[in-house]
Amino acid sequence: MTSLRRDELPPLLRAIHDPPRRLYLRGAGRVEMLAAPAVALVGARACSAYGAQVARMLGRELASAGVVIVSGMARGIDGEAHRGALVAGGHTVAVLGCGIDRDYPAAHAGLARTIAERSLLVSEYEPGVAPAPFRFPARNRIIAGLCVATVVVESRERSGALITADFALEEGREVFAVPGEIMSALSVGTNALLRLGATPLTCAADVLEVLGLAPKRREEEAKHPFLELLPATADELARTTGLPPGEVAATLAELEVNGLAAEGEGTYRALA
Repeated sequence: MTSLRRDELPPLLRAIHDPPRRLYLRGAGRVEMLAAPAVALVGARACSAYGAQVARMLGRELASAGVVIVSGMARGIDGEAHRGALVAGGHTVAVLGCGIDRDYPAAHAGLARTIAERSLLVSEYEPGVAPAPFRFPARNRIIAGLCVATVVVESRERSGALITADFALEEGREVFAVPGEIMSALSVGTNALLRLGATPLTCAADVLEVLGLAPKRREEEAKHPFLELLPATADELARTTGLPPGEVAATLAELEVNGLAAEGEGTYRALA
């Protein structure tokens, strides 16, 4: 465990309106990781299966292209974003709303250990500080401050993810939002961001373009078995494969965000 003084913080974080006086670090990752190209992936704790799939896919795709994934280690979107980066063998930074020695939520203690094995957990709070509701909105400025861009995957009308997006906008950073169903409460926040001018995110390449990086398309993704069944509707795929509709929808969403399939008038078609 180590710490950085304010004058030692990475440039992007040091440039925000209220940088932390000290940043505590835990994990095997090098300090230089905090100054590498980074993207915040945030969203609802009680996310949908679709949102979880998108967050995990974005974490994986962006990390595989060399981007550091930053999030808050909360349940839902945050946890899936971290896991996606870890699956890709990339790096991820978890920003805590409690003392640097705490794993919160307790259910993510295993995830925290995995992150610490190759990356970093950070906090402005010294060891022993308990999690408290007011600490989490404060930590969101650090999540946004470490990153060139912030991506909101799913968000209700009032949420911590929107606070993170607001911090990013105040600092002149790029904000992306994943479009959602207009009838879903989980899409109210993201769709509101889009109305305010956030950039719609349709694939990981949208973010990589801002960073000047190229996506790494993996050969096994281009050979996904679903692609051989297209064109087809989601219902037809569920009947053909015998998979639950939710799993089919999540898989189709991943193929769409990866640029391997597209939907039109209810029918999905392969692009690869």
